[in-house]
Amino acid sequence: MSAALLAVATAPDPNCRLCPRLAAFRDLQREAHAEWFNAPVPSFGDTSPTLLIVGLAPGLRGANRTGRPFTGDYAGDLLYRTLLKFGLATGRYDATPDDGLVLRATRVTNAVRCVPPQNRPEPAEVSNCRGFLAAELAALPGIRAILALGAIAHQAVLAAYALRRSSCKFAHGAVHELPNGVVLADSYHCSRLNTNTGRLTEAMFEAVIASLTERVAAS
Repeated sequence: MSAALLAVATAPDPNCRLCPRLAAFRDLQREAHAEWFNAPVPSFGDTSPTLLIVGLAPGLRGANRTGRPFTGDYAGDLLYRTLLKFGLATGRYDATPDDGLVLRATRVTNAVRCVPPQNRPEPAEVSNCRGFLAAELAALPGIRAILALGAIAHQAVLAAYALRRSSCKFAHGAVHELPNGVVLADSYHCSRLNTNTGRLTEAMFEAVIASLTERVAAS
């Protein structure tokens, strides 16, 4: 599927109002920062991936500003640096959507496409966005592995596949075999908060990516 068709099939309308709180917050950002992206952030990467990375939601001064997932904040620095290190990306990450970075057999998206206040989407907002994640998964039949960055992303993937939360519980470094044959791997989110507190170190994150890369290559 072409990038344009994939976007049409899986992305929210730029003025999506499914979540009143998020839409109102986005309106405020459009008034305050008219030059920012300020819309549901589309997925980024290979249109025929074997690996899908699912984050939480766009950061206010990151993806909500730049229009590309994990671009413009610390989480993106760590994520894309790691993808480059393990051959899942080429080019250079320069924290801008026109930096020329290209993902290889990898795609990045979020459980919630619009920026939430305080980076905390409410459960109903995650649920409202589920259809877009489900559509993305359905449109990408070549996916063999999914990396969930955080418990909310993990739960969103299960819900998108109509699986119960109890079928597999989130744990950093855990790897779950889903009934459809897709591997779901878990990592703490690569946010500055998690790295500053030591909950997630760069070595821990690299270990998850390394293990998942080996697993996908062997499948």
